[in-house]
Order: sequence, then C-alpha cells, then structure tokens
Amino acid sequence: MSALFSRFGSFARLRLRPFGLCRTTPPAAYLYTGPSKPIPRCSNPDLKKYKNLQKNFKRRLRASYSKFADLQDESLICGRDYVYSVGCEGIYRRDWRQKEAELLLDLEQCCPGGEDGGERGEWAVQRVRVSPSERHLAATMKSSHREQARCVVVKQADAATQKDLSKILFTLHNVFSFEWANDEVLFYTTQEGLRCSRVFRLDLNSPAAIPRPVFEDTQPDVFVEVALSRDGRILTINSSSKTDSEVLKAPLSGPSLGSWVPVYTPCPEVTLKDMEVVGEHCVLTTREASGGLALTVVPLASPLGGFSLPLPLWACSCESRIPGPADPRHALQLLLSSPAHPQEHFSFQPMDRLLLSRPEREGTPPERGRGGEHVTKRLEVQSQDGTRVPVTLFHSVAAGCLQRAPLLLHVYGAYGRDLNMHFSPESRLLLDLGWVLAYCHIRGGGELGLSWHRQARMKGKRAGVEDLRACLLQLHARGISSPSRSAINASSAGAVPVGALCNTDPHLVRAVTLQAPFVDVLGTMMDGSRPLTVEEREEWGDPTADPQHRLAIASYCPLHNITPQCYPSMLLTAYSEDGRVSLDGVVQYAERVQQAVHTHFTALHGAECERAPRVVLNVQPGADHFGPNHFDLVLEETGRRSGGARTGESALQMAFLYTELGLDSPRRRS
Repeated sequence: MSALFSRFGSFARLRLRPFGLCRTTPPAAYLYTGPSKPIPRCSNPDLKKYKNLQKNFKRRLRASYSKFADLQDESLICGRDYVYSVGCEGIYRRDWRQKEAELLLDLEQCCPGGEDGGERGEWAVQRVRVSPSERHLAATMKSSHREQARCVVVKQADAATQKDLSKILFTLHNVFSFEWANDEVLFYTTQEGLRCSRVFRLDLNSPAAIPRPVFEDTQPDVFVEVALSRDGRILTINSSSKTDSEVLKAPLSGPSLGSWVPVYTPCPEVTLKDMEVVGEHCVLTTREASGGLALTVVPLASPLGGFSLPLPLWACSCESRIPGPADPRHALQLLLSSPAHPQEHFSFQPMDRLLLSRPEREGTPPERGRGGEHVTKRLEVQSQDGTRVPVTLFHSVAAGCLQRAPLLLHVYGAYGRDLNMHFSPESRLLLDLGWVLAYCHIRGGGELGLSWHRQARMKGKRAGVEDLRACLLQLHARGISSPSRSAINASSAGAVPVGALCNTDPHLVRAVTLQAPFVDVLGTMMDGSRPLTVEEREEWGDPTADPQHRLAIASYCPLHNITPQCYPSMLLTAYSEDGRVSLDGVVQYAERVQQAVHTHFTALHGAECERAPRVVLNVQPGADHFGPNHFDLVLEETGRRSGGARTGESALQMAFLYTELGLDSPRRRS
C-alpha cells in the first residue's frame, strides 16, 4: 500500500473531457518552460513529420475511444436512491427510475477559473463519496496546475421539492483521502507538500462545524490516509511507509490483537493481490506461479475447506466493484480486463462456486469482451543471475510473422507496484495495427510478492536493469521482432531501468518514450530538501549516509552514466510544475544525451548508424505528474498511466515511434 503514495504513485483518473483546450506550450524539440531557465530550441525538421502523422493517429484514436465509449463506467457510484456519475460539467445524479441524469454539482460553480475565481488551469473531479443515507456528498477537485486537491462538502436536496439540487456547505483545501463515518461526520487527510500526516474530523451537527484534528504521524517517511471497509462498517486510518505499516480501526467492538488468528497462508509461488469478505467467505485475489490470476476462497467458519478458482486466461487485471442495490447480496462484483481486452463485468458467488459473466446491457456487440483475435501469452525469461522473469505478450499477427512485427515493451519495476495491465484503447489500436506488446515484470515490482520487490531495492536496483536486458535479448532470440523494430515505453520511476539500459546496451532498441521520467536518482537522493526524498531513500538508498548506497546509485543512475555512443531515439515528456520529478533533471538529461550523440558522430562521422538518433523533449504545462485530464491533450501528447495509472500510447507517441522505427504510416480507411 505504501507505494501507492510514493513519489511516483498513481491516482484514479475518473474521466477524460472530450472538448478542445488551448495549449499554452506547443511541443518542440526543446521548449521554454517559464519558471526554469530558458531551454534552447533545437532545429528538428522531423517535428513537422510528427505533426502530419499525429493527425492520422488522432483520427484513429478518436475512433478507438468511440468504439469503447460504452464500457462500464468506473466512476459510477450506486447509492440507495440515486446513481452518481462524473461528466464533463461536474457530478450528475439520477434516481433508479430516471433515464436522464441531472447536474448535481457544477465544476464551474465549485472551481471558478481566472484571476477573480482563484486558481488557473482546468479542473477535474478526482474522487466522490456519498454519505450512507445520501444526505450529503463530498468530492475532491484537482487543478491541472496543482497536485493538491480541494474538497467540497455538499448537502443534497430533493429534486421534486427544491430547484437547487445541492448546496455547498464547506470547501476544504489540500485534501487527499476522505470518507463518511455516518451522515454527518466526515474524516479526511490533508496533503502538505507531497505528504499526508494528519487526519481531521468534520462534524456537520456541531454548532461551529470546525474540523478537529484526530490523528497525526510525525515520522517524515510515513503517509497517512483514511479508508472505509467494503460493507461501510469500519473506518480505518492507515499509516504506511515503504517498510512497515499499521492500521487503526474505528469503531472497535472489543477484539484485541491477541485474539487474531491466521486465516490463510499462501504457498511460496502464490502472491496475494487483494482481499474481500463476502458473507461468510474471505475471497482473495491471487497471482499463481504461472502468472495467471485466481480467486482463492476461504470459508471463515472452516478455513481448511477453501478452494481456488482460476480466472480467464486473458485476465491481467481484476478489480472489485462496489455492489449496487440490484446486485446479489452474497456475490462479489468483479471487473476483469487486460491491455487487449475491454473491461468485462463478472459476478462471483462463493457459496455456489460460480463465476458468471454479466453483459453490460442488451444489444452489446458480440465482439466486445473477447479481445477480438488477439493472442495472450505468458512467458518466462532467464535473467543474468538465473532468476526467471515473467513476461506477458499480446499480438494479433500470425506466429510466423512475429519477427517482422514492431515491438513495444512496457516496464516499471519499483515500489513493489505491479505493472499496469488495464485495458486501454491505445493499446488495442496498436495491436490492431500489427504491433506486439510485451509487459516485462522485472524485479522491483510487486508481481511476485514482497521478495520480488526487495530483490531490486537499494543496492539491488541493478537486478531490474538485468531483467529488462534479458527480456529484450530473449524475446528477439525467440523470433519476436528485432532491435531495429523494438521500442520501450516507461514512465516515472520506470525510466530508471530504461535509462540505465540505454547507457549499457543502446543497440537493443531503436526508440524509447518516457513520460515524467525519473532520471537523476543520485542528485535527488543527495538532496534531502526535495519533496519526498527522505521517504524515497527506503526504495533507492541513502547516498548521504551510506557510501555503498552512493556507489550503487552512481553505477546505474541514467543521468550520471551517459557516454558518447549511438543512443536510441528518445521522446521525453515532462511537466513544467511537476513536484515529483524535477524538470531541471529531465532537461539536463536530454541535453547530455544529445551532446553525447553529437560527440559520437563527430568522432566517427556516423559510420556505425544509418542516421543520428533524435532526442525530443516535450515540456507540457501543469503540475500533474500523472498526465493530462483532457482527452484532446491525451491524444496530442503521451497519454499514459504509470504503476497504478493506465499506460497508453497517444498520437504524438505513435507518430514518433512510426517515424523512428522507419515504419510505413497506416493507410487511411476508405
């Protein structure tokens, strides 16, 4: 859990806004970003070619998003009387008898823009919570120019008796997590800088209705949040770090820690991913040794009578869904998906051992939910030290044509987080265009449990780099693509193994796309004044206190190991106000790589490569480490979700990859 709130954690993105937005910073090779020092422009004639290709892919991406627009809405909240959803203008609600939703909370009303209205930038709804009897609603909104969110507390009204459906009671600033304890009491945490350490209680029945502090963790490496159990009966305060955590429960009816007994102990080759209690059964989502997902069911009355049920082979992501009033009481609602397979709703009944697919609505196209003709394969490659590293492969081309197909490999490998394997229309489009997608689950991630993460922490970080190298070498050796047709996509902390590989083995790929890339590990860990650096030392090491940690970081840090050679072409997307990854570090990295390439070709006159690689730095405005909220921006730049946010290929990224890999542009459909 602690990794969720790390420098490179992810937040759930509830929506994409399908309308135009004026760009304040056009993409270019090097851009001026305002607050930082001016970045010199670099003449790059291929930028026009990217722009032309962008138009092609923009049309295709719009068609792909439109095709899957009726997927199950993850932002849908089912209450007792109303169904709530997030739309372009704000939060909507409708009762179970209505077909049309009504605007309950207008974003413009809550977050007016401009100088008189407060903060600049575009706003997006981030999280919504409804009180048990739906008397009140709380929601956080986030500006594209700040990472901290504001929370509005709203009193709902009956549409039959009042014209205004809601009345804003409170606006709370810098709120991260929040939950209703009952209809009148809201618990929430505040975000100070990039940390959460305090919990507050807001009692709407209190005459003054002043938030009261109820908990504070003063340790600098701890992140605090509040959460509510699935049945809504237990509210927890979670105080987490990279190495340990504790949970305080409220209310407690009496059980003490001494009365706790183990319910289930997994085998060494099985990894626990999630847990839900459904009736008298504990339902665990597990990842088996084969890499597939399964449901392990343990009856609470007789734990030895449990059983395991494999999920469909194509399923790479499994999320529990909040049940609605129409859902069976003793069934677990699941949303299964993969990068190639749209989200599909299943209902699991542990009493009857039944896993049933539930169509979203009448008339759903038959090809939906099957992943088309795409093939899902689970492979293993052997790393340098003999460790078996899992790889998930997707393709639609025939096996005999795989060597000629372009390959895009995704990687992360940090904080014990699984590589994001949710469905995205961008990935589906690439598969339809004949690409092979490989998801390399290197050490440092969480796919194979805590040990998998610990093997690539601190002084062990190079293990993840070796895993990535082995994945590329052995995929090519098995006849899957070739170095000249291979590219890597990563974001945030995933840029560390990619950048390290580019320094040691640049010939393995032709192109690299990195979003909000963390490339200056040594400089960041040396500077304790930077946000989250103290907490991050549990992942990367403390070079100021341990010489061995400094040597380890210096041996792989992407920024500090650049040498004159023929690097892959690079598309680096950064955000001018990103508080998690320093823009200066990304700019310095781009400049050093380009200088190294120039030195190499000046000395060898370009004899080793057909042409010099291109280093394109695309600086976007805003403070969102996790990418744009707006659909048009997602199409224009690199739309991705890292460790917990979706991974996707946008129009600019696709144009860049096709150009740098020398691929023919897809023909326009007639």
